[in-house]
Amino acid sequence: MKKLEGKVALVTGSGRGIGRALALKLAEEGARVVVNDLDLAPADEVVAQIRAGGGDAIACVGNITAEEFPERLVKTAVDSYGGIDIIVNNAGYAWGDRIEAHSDEQWQAMVDCHLTAPFRILRAAQPVISAAAKQEAAEGREVFRKVVNISSIAADGIPGQAGYSVGKAGILGLTKTLAKEWGRLKVNVNAVAFGAIETRLIKVVEKDVGTTSVGGHDVHMGIDRKSLGRSLAVTSLGRAGTPEEAAGAVYLLCISESDYVSGQTLVCAGGTWTA
Repeated sequence: MKKLEGKVALVTGSGRGIGRALALKLAEEGARVVVNDLDLAPADEVVAQIRAGGGDAIACVGNITAEEFPERLVKTAVDSYGGIDIIVNNAGYAWGDRIEAHSDEQWQAMVDCHLTAPFRILRAAQPVISAAAKQEAAEGREVFRKVVNISSIAADGIPGQAGYSVGKAGILGLTKTLAKEWGRLKVNVNAVAFGAIETRLIKVVEKDVGTTSVGGHDVHMGIDRKSLGRSLAVTSLGRAGTPEEAAGAVYLLCISESDYVSGQTLVCAGGTWTA
């Protein structure tokens, strides 16, 4: 039997990058996946790929920071598959500047995306998870559920990204709090902190590359070659990770082998070190 046979997984930001690789991995292991992206095309593409491989998936397109979105995401899972077993708060992007030029809009966008949205999604899912846990307990069954919140080594601070760093640090506090609150419901709540992973966030770009619209904001994706070089210079493995390698770290916290692991942060950064 596949390790996640019969499980229902919600993965935000799963139309591209790490989220896409994770959605495919979870589906390959038997999970039914709710795929989320800002845009319909990438979400539908992932759903189609999962179905073509014999899996089951459905798209829930929308901005995770929208006030109504968490309830809609949870409703999609319950209406389509009858419950929730795995939640991965993965969606995110970087938008910032040095503190003297860091706008209130940038700050709020980063906190909303990386901290407030995951908080709201988990809050919306609580009644569903609690009801299922109580029923299973009454039946004498022990069923573990999984929450994995995506953080970053930027939680330790990164120049030019105050809002992003704070959002990624804050999600660690939320992770530890929910691990303590939801232990009684047999939910393992953990985080994965990524280093340099081969996504749009670290693609080498020139200054005139233009912008991408994210949640109504025009955001420059990628970083300059010098910044990437500095990051890889302090990475023991000497390279960025692949989306599949990043997804593998999250997957470890979604399977039964991690049933006694909660409130922890797994660093997936190729052995990144600081002087």
